[in-house]
Amino acid sequence: MSAAAEGFAAEEVVVRGDSLLRRAWRTLRRDRLAVISFAVIALYVAVTLLGYAGLLPDMQERVGEKYEPPSLSFAKLLGTDIFGRSILYKILAGAKTAMTIGFIVTGISLPIGIGLGALAGYYGGRVDAFVVWLYSVISSVPSILLIVGISYVLEKGITAICIALGVVSWIGLCRLIRGEVIKHRNREYVLAVRLLGAGDVTIIFRHILPNVFHLAIVTASLSILSAIKSEVILTFLGVGIQDGSSWGTMITDATGELVSGIWWPLAGVSGAMFLIMYALNVAGDALRDALDPKLID
Repeated sequence: MSAAAEGFAAEEVVVRGDSLLRRAWRTLRRDRLAVISFAVIALYVAVTLLGYAGLLPDMQERVGEKYEPPSLSFAKLLGTDIFGRSILYKILAGAKTAMTIGFIVTGISLPIGIGLGALAGYYGGRVDAFVVWLYSVISSVPSILLIVGISYVLEKGITAICIALGVVSWIGLCRLIRGEVIKHRNREYVLAVRLLGAGDVTIIFRHILPNVFHLAIVTASLSILSAIKSEVILTFLGVGIQDGSSWGTMITDATGELVSGIWWPLAGVSGAMFLIMYALNVAGDALRDALDPKLID
């Protein structure tokens, strides 16, 4: 093949690659619900960043009398609690905690799941048997009991929750990556780069994983969602965040208040949880449709 022909072939590959990415981008842009969901997620991320910058209002600040119903005032938009503190300010603090845990847990579980799944799928044999044994043992224990046990050992707090959730959150992704790598390891492009002298690390991380990485991206959104729900449940059970900056604490307090007709604390925190969880679900489905080569027209 001449140099000109080789250049044309390389250019054609780039154009096709760009076309695939553009199709994925167009798929996301056409889905209005997905665009709105990504905007909601961006809003929650912005609240988290503002919280770490110290720009969020103090949730302990007294803004009115106890149990004032929602009003047009920004601080009292969702009413006040028994101490006259703003429900809205408490929800913003809880959003910071929830998103922080979601991203940290995802940052822990994704590398473990991708790494172990790729090694098990590529090498097979004893490596695969060990990885399968490992996640089978962990998944055989009810996850909530394992998380609670680890949280008690590491003492209560955000660090304990992140480690506990990270330990059990990688299993689903590991299974997915393992299955996909098993399908890819004997395909023609892998055999070709192996004949050209590429090592195992190069084959796994430069050639196979890019073809299955869309699974990790989709799983990331679901992992954040799962971590947020788990943190709320753990705090509700009394083994999570203890400083009050958690939606779980708000739900615990609101259940007793609801009997007395104080509905706005529970309505506010439930609405905040619904928005982010629904947005993450829709975003995960949209990313799957946009990034999975099998689903792109």
